[in-house]
Amino acid sequence: MRRRDFFGVAAGGAVVALPISARGQRSSKPEIGFLSFPPVAMRPHFLAAFRKGLGTMGFVEGENITIAFRSADGRAERLPQLAADLVSRQVAVIFAPTPPSALAAKAATQTIPVVFTSGADPVRIGLVTSLNRPGKNITGFYFLLSELVAKRLALFHELLPGAKRVAVIVNPKNASDAQPTVRHATAAAPALGLDIEIFNASTGAEIEAAMAAIARWRADALFIGPDPFFGGKAMQSVIAAARQSLPTSGFNRALVEAGCLMTYGPDLSDSYRQAGTYVGRILKGEKPGDLPVQQPTKFELVINLKTAKALGKRVSESLLLRADQFVD
Repeated sequence: MRRRDFFGVAAGGAVVALPISARGQRSSKPEIGFLSFPPVAMRPHFLAAFRKGLGTMGFVEGENITIAFRSADGRAERLPQLAADLVSRQVAVIFAPTPPSALAAKAATQTIPVVFTSGADPVRIGLVTSLNRPGKNITGFYFLLSELVAKRLALFHELLPGAKRVAVIVNPKNASDAQPTVRHATAAAPALGLDIEIFNASTGAEIEAAMAAIARWRADALFIGPDPFFGGKAMQSVIAAARQSLPTSGFNRALVEAGCLMTYGPDLSDSYRQAGTYVGRILKGEKPGDLPVQQPTKFELVINLKTAKALGKRVSESLLLRADQFVD
């Protein structure tokens, strides 16, 4: 087992030796706003990575910083109010780890620095005007999850050459992730000889309804679209698929560890760590507009051999040699 560090060193300006802004300092400690779309408690490994990144810059929660957590619990309509609350608190920086929360933070303030992580193209969805020079008060990390849909689908097909009917589940309430997933999946399917059907779900109950519809459609496999909602509801999706003996492709390693058959993509935990370092650099005086939006350079193919055995699926020698990690 090994982990790859995949973000390059950011080419930001020199750290300015100025006092930290008075924003967020109700006491002597600057306050960071953490604006989450899914429940924070469902992503403890990402939160730990974020705190680790802050630590590398000398910031420790409870010692010299505080963090104000705000979670929409998967309800996108709550994000604008939560973002406005953080702005009213005059936090020093807002960390927005999903496209919906980042868009809400951007709409709420043009002055408080915002650091985001996004699986969707931040230029396409309007977060920044340029990756190299994001400008104004926002920057972050783009880990290409939507752009990797076609590649992940091709690897899924290689792992399951006999699977012809692939159900793709997306969250229509998060258009920034759902629309490119549908676009890339439907564009890639003909060349792979796959019959793709799109299924929508935005709540736990809708996941169950979608899984029932997928069973009626007699899918050979399930492809989970990259979306923070499905990350939080991962176990429910995986268990439902397992009940149907349905091979499933997740969009991050955590989903594979939960029981999905495979995934391909960057190490998302490391993006949270890097985001923590960006927040720390901003607290030390750097301007977010001078920090380029970072992209991954290394990717992982992760296969759950235990799931493969349970499903009676053979993993080819070629994929075994190319896989970066296994769950067994």
